Amino acid sequence: MSEAPGGRRSTARRAVLCSVADQGVAALTNIAVLVVAARQSTAAGFAVFSVVYTVFAVLLGLSSAYVGQALVLERGETRAVRTACRSAVAFTASAAAALGACAVLVLGPLTAGVGAGGGVSGGVDGYGQRLADGMLALALVLPVVLTQDALRYAFSALRLPGRALIADLLRLAVAVPVLAVQPHQASPARLVAVWGLSALPALVAGLLLLAPRVRQATTEPRRLLRRGHLGRRFAVEFSVGNAGTQLAVIGLGLLAAPLAVGALRGATTLFGPLNVLFNAATGFGPPLLNRLDSPAPKARTAAVTGGVLAAVAGAWAVVLTLLPDGAGRMLLGDTWDASSALLSATGSQYAAMALGTCALLALRVLRPRTTLPLQVVFSSVSVGCLLAGYALGGVFGAAWGLFAGSAAKAAAGWLRAAAVVRTPAGHATGVSAASAADPAGRS
Repeated sequence: MSEAPGGRRSTARRAVLCSVADQGVAALTNIAVLVVAARQSTAAGFAVFSVVYTVFAVLLGLSSAYVGQALVLERGETRAVRTACRSAVAFTASAAAALGACAVLVLGPLTAGVGAGGGVSGGVDGYGQRLADGMLALALVLPVVLTQDALRYAFSALRLPGRALIADLLRLAVAVPVLAVQPHQASPARLVAVWGLSALPALVAGLLLLAPRVRQATTEPRRLLRRGHLGRRFAVEFSVGNAGTQLAVIGLGLLAAPLAVGALRGATTLFGPLNVLFNAATGFGPPLLNRLDSPAPKARTAAVTGGVLAAVAGAWAVVLTLLPDGAGRMLLGDTWDASSALLSATGSQYAAMALGTCALLALRVLRPRTTLPLQVVFSSVSVGCLLAGYALGGVFGAAWGLFAGSAAKAAAGWLRAAAVVRTPAGHATGVSAASAADPAGRS
């Protein structure tokens, strides 16, 4: 017997709510991990942890783009989707283990062992050694954290977001208390190792929840290496859209000012809740915009959404700026002093990011082929602004450089969207129809 329309709508609503809740839990875990790590570290120790965590963020983004975003677009028979899910999880585990093993071979001789000792010095002496220790710890836990994240996309492809939510709630429930009980001024390597291993219960739970659904499916990890795999395009878009700036921040920590990375990471952590809103707009915006009939209303709706998100970012920046120093130190520990000076710049950056996110959202619906060139050009501009800002004004200048890059990208995006809206109606409608058929923007 087929499910009644009311039942289908109720199921769809539950799926959407679980998906949004899962995004929120994942973002909250990220924020909580950084806040607790900052509280448990000195400013120098958190600087090292921030560089290692930024490396992880780049690897996670590439994994999500190459494996996860392609996986959730799988269509067809149930058996085919289950095979894709099982293959994606196996590929992620294997690739992460291989990458981690290579890193261990390189970093092992440079370190005296992970987790030996609990303290770090207050300055930056020995920074290279502590960074090598932290990177080695990341290499050892990389298969755990990346595979656990891949399970989220498998559950999404199987239309079981509630199971992803269960695993991520367990991840949050374990990670924060385990980090919080570490000794004060614990070494970055110890914090990275504890953070990574805290994902084991969520990984095991996720595998147990997934197993009944994929038990009869085959495992074909090589399918992700075939020519034409969509993950290649998504990985390129991530690389030019996000990884460039992240790598520039890593370079800043390696070559110039380690403490600057900790200050920037601390400031952006405080704005973490806004990332949930940005992700929700990106994830649920295209289907809603495609319900509108013509390009102009779609662009206006995206612009209003961007304005609202930018206002929220500005209001949140004001709240954080007015936060007493005592409360700030409760959040970020010794890192608060450096991060608090960057709140106005980071708040401005997030307001610009809100406008830019919605500009790309509009273009993704109106003319998807225009987003990749914008990402390529203005991600390079953002890296240049970051480095130029640091050269002119240190970490304060770097923060304003990030704002300048985000503002330029937003301005270019909306200028391009306006040009698309002015395109003759017949041509624009054709593009919009193609976008509606393929929200991912494949060309």
